Amino acid sequence: MNHKRISTLARCAGLLCVLAWVVGAASATEYHVSIQGNDGNDGSSAKPFKTIWAASQIAQAGDIVTVHEGTYRERITPPRGGESDSKRIVYQAAAGEKAVIKGSEIVKGWEKAQNDTWKTVIPNSFFGGFNPYNDPIKGDWFDPRSRVHHTGAVYLNGHWLIEAAKLEDAMAPVGQGSPGIAGGGDYLLNVAWIKPELTTGRVGADSFAAQQGIQTAACSEGGQCIGWIENGDWVRYDKVDFGPGSEQVEIRAASVTEGGIIELRLDSTGGPLLGTCSVANTGDWQSWSSFRATIKPTRGIHNLCLVFKARKSGPKVTDTALWFAQVDGDNTTIWAQFPGVNPNEVEVEINVRRVVFYPDKPGINYLTIRGLTMMHAATPWAPPTAEQPGLVGTHWSKGWIIENNDIRYSTCVGVALGKYGDQYDNTSQNSAEGYVETINRATKNGWNKDTIGHHIVRNNHISNCEQAGVVGSLGAVFSTITGNEIHDIHIRQLFSGAEMAGIKIHAAIDTEISGNHIYRTCRGIWLDWMAQGTRVTGNLLHDNGPAEDLFVEVDHGPFVVDNNIFLSRTSLLDMSEGGVFVHNLFAGHIRPAPELSRETPFHKPHSTEVAGLKNIRGGDHRYYNNIFVGNEGLALYDKAAQPVQMAGNIFLKGAKPCTAEKDPLVLSQFDPMVKLVEEGKAVVLEIKMDGSFGTQTRPFVTTALLGQTAVSGLPFKNRDDSPLEIGTDFLGKKRNPSNPSVGPFEQPGTGNLRIKVR
Repeated sequence: MNHKRISTLARCAGLLCVLAWVVGAASATEYHVSIQGNDGNDGSSAKPFKTIWAASQIAQAGDIVTVHEGTYRERITPPRGGESDSKRIVYQAAAGEKAVIKGSEIVKGWEKAQNDTWKTVIPNSFFGGFNPYNDPIKGDWFDPRSRVHHTGAVYLNGHWLIEAAKLEDAMAPVGQGSPGIAGGGDYLLNVAWIKPELTTGRVGADSFAAQQGIQTAACSEGGQCIGWIENGDWVRYDKVDFGPGSEQVEIRAASVTEGGIIELRLDSTGGPLLGTCSVANTGDWQSWSSFRATIKPTRGIHNLCLVFKARKSGPKVTDTALWFAQVDGDNTTIWAQFPGVNPNEVEVEINVRRVVFYPDKPGINYLTIRGLTMMHAATPWAPPTAEQPGLVGTHWSKGWIIENNDIRYSTCVGVALGKYGDQYDNTSQNSAEGYVETINRATKNGWNKDTIGHHIVRNNHISNCEQAGVVGSLGAVFSTITGNEIHDIHIRQLFSGAEMAGIKIHAAIDTEISGNHIYRTCRGIWLDWMAQGTRVTGNLLHDNGPAEDLFVEVDHGPFVVDNNIFLSRTSLLDMSEGGVFVHNLFAGHIRPAPELSRETPFHKPHSTEVAGLKNIRGGDHRYYNNIFVGNEGLALYDKAAQPVQMAGNIFLKGAKPCTAEKDPLVLSQFDPMVKLVEEGKAVVLEIKMDGSFGTQTRPFVTTALLGQTAVSGLPFKNRDDSPLEIGTDFLGKKRNPSNPSVGPFEQPGTGNLRIKVR
């Protein structure tokens, strides 16, 4: 063999590669956009375009679109993407400049109506083909709470007002009109019927708990638990034997609301009122109290409805202004409350665009969106069974990078990594079977590792979205969501449904959720169906509710939850199996709940290919080296249907271990005094650590320790199929492999500590 010739060919090939790179770099173009520009220009720095749209129409793979200081009121619909990860199209804000893109327009011409309410009439032609004030929010798993909601919004100085249910509410003085919240987000977390005893004990299938598939803990004092009831919802008991002339009933309740009234009615929610039972806030989901009511004398066996009406209805609106809109054949009329100001003298905006940055077709791959402020989008409800537009959305594509952006004020979703749309959108009839068919169709439509997902969503500020900060059904596979600050998600609670969270992902296959700061959301992270190969690591979650920091729903694993700080009232709702929870700080409730009614998929390793369907028996989890503060700890896993592995955990302030753990460290009287403190832009965790914590021997968590999941039969590995090793802590410090420290921090010290966590 002529080695000299081969060497020469190699040098020539290398030279050709360099020349190709130089030619490619030379052919890449940077287009500039400025509010002082003109779309007839060539897009150079000297002659910039006026709109981002104009630049998007000519940008090719490898090109950069740089947007300069100013406010741009337009929708960016990129007609094409890049060709690869190294040859993408980049949309970015100019260095050191604030470029704002809004889906809203400024509206003037307001006339005083009455009180602080003003009125404007806008020709429908102003909106073009999409009028958000004639666009009701609807879809699978959406609950309108007995009123109509629209994707439109009205903004005063950038912040949105609340849509009223009726015109008269918007005409009332500020604080006296109601936004028309039917449910409001208040809960009785557990209700147990005590007396008279039930004949059959069957709870009606139309109860809130039954609809949500939620199984709550039994009443510790006896009685049959009927799950939780949301404000305005009801539960029916079949065949209650009242006996001869019963006049007293007794129930027990555990509540995290301000309390309210339970109405007792015969046969239906509109049936004869037998009496009412006043319930108070008991302060905890398992802090049961007894409540009695005197009812009209009743004989025989009847069906009985319990209807909960909270003392308050959702968020306080006494200092929040309302708006209302009517659309006829020619005009859109908007009434809005502007307390103490003339709306013609300040900035008042209204939604006019459905999205801000979103392709109108799938398969627009390899885009980067960097450093932009994007806000005010009339986004629709985004269930897992339909197309999922967001203020920013990938629309069933591959390889996007969404980084360092400020994304705010989306009617439903901020960032969408979700599925395409078709004729089957919102036709699943809210069923598990319907979603299985959605998965089957998606597979035929190219849902695989080569074509979908692989997105990076990092270091963004995402807030003020009323469905989810980040959502993704099927399209978020093989993705990374990291370093984001997500807050104020679904806090108004005007409507409800099953898709609200800071991060809500269906099919988080080989997806990493890491280093995010999530707070003031209805629920922090929700991994719903097919969390397999998923890792949730190094996140800080607090002040989330009324739900929990983390909800894992009908997942078979393997998935890993490590080095997180969970500080909300409820840390974890566990309706899954095949997970590992390692080195976390749990300061809230842990609620395991098997799910036997739904068969959900598991997959071949590192693949979207479905390997089978199975229900959730519960258990098959591994808990290692966690800190539990107060509440029930892991005691509820004593009833798990499948074996659990537990070791190296510490239980403080009354938290209890599971009997499966041989040598837990239990310090019932020790209070670590956990507190989160904001110091400027920094967030500091104050925690007390005791020297006795170091007396426990703990395992170093690796693939070899964890074994395989019961259903999918897979080991716990990294996304690249390399062995898993929990070798660093929350701050990136290396763990001691011979005996790692408990909780999120390696060797943090003892006594009263102050640790910067953000």
